[in-house]
Amino acid sequence: MKPYTIVAALALGSLTVPLAAESASAPFQARSSSSSSANGDPFEQFVPATQRKDHRIDYAHWDEALEWFVIPMGPSLRQGARRPDAGTGTRFVYGHDSRYRLEGNRVAFSFLSPQIRNALTEYRKDLEQVGNSLDISTLPRNEQLAFWINLHNVAVVEAVALEYPMREPAKRTFGTNNATLQDAKLVTIGGIDLSPRDIREKIVYPNWKDPKVIYAFWRGEIGGPSIQRTAFTGANVDFLLSLGAEEFVNSLRGIESFGGALQVSKIYQEAEPFYFQDREDLRAHLAKFARDDVKKLIAKKDRIAFNRYESDIADMLYGRGDPGLTWVCVQGRGGEGIPTNGASAVGLCSDEPVVTDRAAKRLMLERAQKLNRAWRRGIRTGTVIFGNGDFADGETPKEVE
Repeated sequence: MKPYTIVAALALGSLTVPLAAESASAPFQARSSSSSSANGDPFEQFVPATQRKDHRIDYAHWDEALEWFVIPMGPSLRQGARRPDAGTGTRFVYGHDSRYRLEGNRVAFSFLSPQIRNALTEYRKDLEQVGNSLDISTLPRNEQLAFWINLHNVAVVEAVALEYPMREPAKRTFGTNNATLQDAKLVTIGGIDLSPRDIREKIVYPNWKDPKVIYAFWRGEIGGPSIQRTAFTGANVDFLLSLGAEEFVNSLRGIESFGGALQVSKIYQEAEPFYFQDREDLRAHLAKFARDDVKKLIAKKDRIAFNRYESDIADMLYGRGDPGLTWVCVQGRGGEGIPTNGASAVGLCSDEPVVTDRAAKRLMLERAQKLNRAWRRGIRTGTVIFGNGDFADGETPKEVE
């Protein structure tokens, strides 16, 4: 018997057509309206149940959206990017200048139109509807985990998109409680208002023993784990977690060495109470996903310390574009199609001129140069996933503990 599939709907037409959301209906008996358990802990309702239903949630539309607006940056070469040169006639550097700017995938927030942002809101509401119509705790464990990861990441992408542009999400407030991003109440499931931190620390971390779950959660910042270009599902969640762990552990964001200590990301400090009883547990976890050169670094340093966390937004422009835009005019209603520069081009050219932002162009050029260096060194720069997520009869995906 095939599992029943619930569809959370977010339709994506093409690169030039906005996302169009439609309501998703879950043909399941409504979950209990009670948000409290017998011991008074409202989060008990999210503990995975012993008896489970063989159902799954279809994230195909979110999958398509991620492929559209997530820019892959490739693997880390473990070389900090040098500070970029200022533009001609100015000392100011527009765009990203972090030494980590070539690590971790980016969300192209500057390309998200109001229609697309509204569609993200509708999709987040669809996921909430699924979570409130179906008792998530009764799904197979991988399906539960995929739901919480996708809900977390959709909510973060939507929250940042609605407030964009910004340079550091941590310096803005979001949600119904007007809090910083990680503590902002962005979704409501089972009568409980949830923040990204709630999903991580009160639902997933206490109920999944494998520490690689920490690499699933996108925080909107360069310093955190990379956002995947593929939606998590019950079938692929174990693989994508390992992929995220490998990328992060082998990046400068994850591990550096200076000052006589192994400097590791502060995300491990957050996860430490749940997964690492001592620093040797953490060391063993890092070594599991490290390349040979990083393994040597991990073994060489006796002391482990938490590094500075890069809080810059993981976008293409660092929140603000270069004012020296190049407007490429095309024939249209607005004018005669005369090439020009500056804001006045809007009055002379088409109503929809093609705009090239020098900050984005520089980042993409640096990305191309990095990927070329990686290719010459024999470092894998991408991953191809075959199949549609279905398994043969009697075959099941590996369950994340």
